[in-house]
Amino acid sequence: MKLVNILEAKTDFSKLVRQIETGEEDTIIVARYGNPIAKLTAYEKVPVEKRFGIAKGKLQYPDDIDECNEEIADMFGI
Repeated sequence: MKLVNILEAKTDFSKLVRQIETGEEDTIIVARYGNPIAKLTAYEKVPVEKRFGIAKGKLQYPDDIDECNEEIADMFGI
């Protein structure tokens, strides 16, 4: 983990991003007057197959789940 002040972060932003990107640094903390205010870390991509359908086949619902649809729609004035 590396600590930099705002002026250094502004001046050397590309260099700091490169350090994160290459793994030289895993986290860079940006500070104002020595007080941490922001954290720069690598963005972790979520594989497409893990975003949608993650619960496929794991959810159970009753066969009559749609039985009250009209009553509910009436409650909402639809």
